[in-house]
Amino acid sequence: QVYLEESGGGVVQPGGSLRVTCFASGATLNYYTIAWYRQAPGKEREAISCVSTFGENITYLDSVKGRFTIARDTAEDTVYLQMNSLRPEDTAVYYCARRLGTSCSGKTHSWGQGIQVTVSS
Repeated sequence: QVYLEESGGGVVQPGGSLRVTCFASGATLNYYTIAWYRQAPGKEREAISCVSTFGENITYLDSVKGRFTIARDTAEDTVYLQMNSLRPEDTAVYYCARRLGTSCSGKTHSWGQGIQVTVSS
């Protein structure tokens, strides 16, 4: 059983930066395809970024392209989402999840519990 957990959320002003990190217990994240999702109040959960197992496939939601970067820290066995130029509309609960298989087209399998990111002045 893979248990995922997020860290690094918080409150930041518009235009600021924040990094959220995904880590696992009972498994090695380096072996998995990992995606980040978010869910804003009153909205459906949306996929915002994904990195495939070997890193050759990285995807981003259009609204975060150029502002967010997904990357692995293989030494720490984590996957982080670096978020720059944050906007109030980025406010949401952010989740990491494992996708089955080695590409970003796989089915979502395991979820973290989510972490709040609030962009507000």
